[in-house]
Amino acid sequence: MGPYERIKGHEYEDDDDEKIGAAGRILLVDQKKKIIRGRSDDDVHKDKDKDIEMGLYAKAKANNPNASASAASCSSSFTSKSHHHHQKQLHRLISLDVFRGLTLMIFVDDAGGVLPAVNHSPWNGLTLADFVMPFFLFIVGVSLSLTYKKLSCRADATRKATLRTLKLLLLGLFLQGGFLHGLNDLTYGVDIEHMRWTGILQRIAVAYFVAALCEIWLKAGDENIDSRLSMLRKYGFQWAVALLLTTIYLSLLYGLYVPSWEYQIPMGTSVSPPKIFSVKCGVRGNTGPACNAVGMIDRKIFGIQHLYRRPVYSRTKQCSINSPDYGPLPADAPSWCQAPFDPEGLLSYNFLLRGCSSVMAIVTCLVGLHYGHIIVHLKDHRDRILHWMIPSSSLVVLGLALDLLGMHLNKPLYTLSYMCFTAGAAGILFVGIYIMVGHLI
Repeated sequence: MGPYERIKGHEYEDDDDEKIGAAGRILLVDQKKKIIRGRSDDDVHKDKDKDIEMGLYAKAKANNPNASASAASCSSSFTSKSHHHHQKQLHRLISLDVFRGLTLMIFVDDAGGVLPAVNHSPWNGLTLADFVMPFFLFIVGVSLSLTYKKLSCRADATRKATLRTLKLLLLGLFLQGGFLHGLNDLTYGVDIEHMRWTGILQRIAVAYFVAALCEIWLKAGDENIDSRLSMLRKYGFQWAVALLLTTIYLSLLYGLYVPSWEYQIPMGTSVSPPKIFSVKCGVRGNTGPACNAVGMIDRKIFGIQHLYRRPVYSRTKQCSINSPDYGPLPADAPSWCQAPFDPEGLLSYNFLLRGCSSVMAIVTCLVGLHYGHIIVHLKDHRDRILHWMIPSSSLVVLGLALDLLGMHLNKPLYTLSYMCFTAGAAGILFVGIYIMVGHLI
């Protein structure tokens, strides 16, 4: 017998009842002629899906004749798993996997003190580390559009998205809430009075959740996408959510009045009274470290004792003689230098509700959704690149323009300019990787 090769497939039986395992079926190749033993995978999948679907439909109809249609509809999510599982294994967007790998912040925390370029910016401005969070959120959005491109049961998809969100929230609370005390610390447990409720994973979790709900529930029916206008009609409600979130964020950031406030720092011993610092504000629309609406909302809702105790602005020139790294306070350091501040706080968080993630982070996820929609609906690679580059370039230009107009690029506040510039940069980098690495295989 001539040479042979093995390809992936599901277990099936041929006409002679000879089983070929899940490792694959054998294609016999003899002088360019391939003899396939048994039925094709597509035929097997169709027969299996048909048998399962008919069984579930008959059972649902017997129990409740009026609900047979809905039962058959939601059961299609189960019957389609075997059909799509094979395709999902073979089809991955390799460029997205490469982008995800490049975004991993492996060396930021370890090398930040040596190389300031890979440490977070103390306040305004951008460094390499400041691209990591929005790049991950962008990737989450692209992945969601591919995951939910064909939905058979929205309720089931919502349940799974909710479960994943809760897992991320709990994991983030465990990692950054104060449960871990370091390798050389023998203490255990958590101080509830000083637990940090917010964090990186919590922000990603709720941004993922809101974007997933938008993708599951806020898109039109099976409309053929043949132009930008038709894509806007199909996903118009998602863009409306992005516009609403941006409006709420800007209204709160620039519209809320920030009064003067105080905080205290415990002294070396429990007997000594804490030292009290006063910060004078009485302003509106300030985006500096001391008097911004983000910090005020966090202090009012969470309490200052639950905020992050090593804020990035303690590395500014006003607060550190080793700036842009941490260091001793200068002699004329302002009173706010030692005040806690949470970069993943509430106005960075949505709707002033506890546990919701960043408003503008959600918008970054929705931008990623749009890029994923282009993959789903446009098959020509040149069309995809064109539809990616136009919004990417526009977002970068808009972000720079807003920065020049006074809305600075700022990660702790997750400003609109920061969102636009980093989302556009993510799109441009993704296009470059897409061109270099390849396409769907």
